[in-house]
Amino acid sequence: MRIAVDAMGGDYAPDELVKGSALAAQEGIEVILVGNTEQLEPLWDEVGRLPQLTIHHAPEVITMDDHPVEAVRKKRQSSLVQTIELVKKGQAGGAVSAGNTGATMAAALLLLGRLPGVLRPAIGSPMPTRKGMSIILDAGANVDCRPQHLAQFAIMGSLYASTVLGISSPKVALLNIGEEESKGCELTLAAHALLKEAGAVNYIGSIEGRDISTGRADVIICDGFVGNIILKFAEGLAEALFAQLKEEMGRNLRGIAGGWLLLPHLRSIVRRLDYTEYGGAPLLGVDGTCIIAHGSSNAKAILNAIRVAAQAVETSLTEKIRLRIQEMDGDTP
Repeated sequence: MRIAVDAMGGDYAPDELVKGSALAAQEGIEVILVGNTEQLEPLWDEVGRLPQLTIHHAPEVITMDDHPVEAVRKKRQSSLVQTIELVKKGQAGGAVSAGNTGATMAAALLLLGRLPGVLRPAIGSPMPTRKGMSIILDAGANVDCRPQHLAQFAIMGSLYASTVLGISSPKVALLNIGEEESKGCELTLAAHALLKEAGAVNYIGSIEGRDISTGRADVIICDGFVGNIILKFAEGLAEALFAQLKEEMGRNLRGIAGGWLLLPHLRSIVRRLDYTEYGGAPLLGVDGTCIIAHGSSNAKAILNAIRVAAQAVETSLTEKIRLRIQEMDGDTP
């Protein structure tokens, strides 16, 4: 089983991508570095030319400024497109990219296609909570959604939580402005009715935004517009809080002394909130494993993204989604 990595995608490519891939290779995961050979070979030398690490030449690069669909169609020899191509051809079990998110989604849709019956693929973003880990989807792939889309997000997210995150009977909730069944917009009201009647997942009803961090639900469902705002707000809030805490603790000797005493606990909290610990977000619903890593991913984040991709492949997540969606279609009168 091999994982293809877009070695030219991301803010710190290709250096951190190669380092992270080398760490995964040291764990026994075969990794294909996809990118310009002239740039990658010196970095490959630095990490010791590990036998589990190989290079697939791709001379072009899709930048963050490129239009996603247009770039995928015109830059067929780009590292991102070639990474997805390796999965399509069966030469890699899964793909990881920290590059242009829109282009990654476009390449996955155009080359891998949707699983039969899947209306809209969704990005499932990991969210740390007081109880551990939850996943929110959609986190940005679909700005406008229909109730049926949210119902399928619930199925795919629940399977990811149980298969990859190892959560038994994950609790699924719909993000709403209130818990009452009468509250919400047309989309959430209709989606709630679908999820309640279908019985395909462990649906616990609606939750509010303040419930996300408590770990009340393992899978949180919303449209991509709301999900992406929540994701970016959470990242910014965590950074702001730790920056203010650091500033306050450095104001006087008492604060510095208290900071030293709290340091082990603060480090533990930082680890739980650090996106590098969770690697990347799966694009669920496409016919293959595709992990979208954070644009600012360092070696640690890439290592964890590769681990997630490998686990998704090993546990046959895509096939499980395929079968469950087919079952749902069969149950529909």
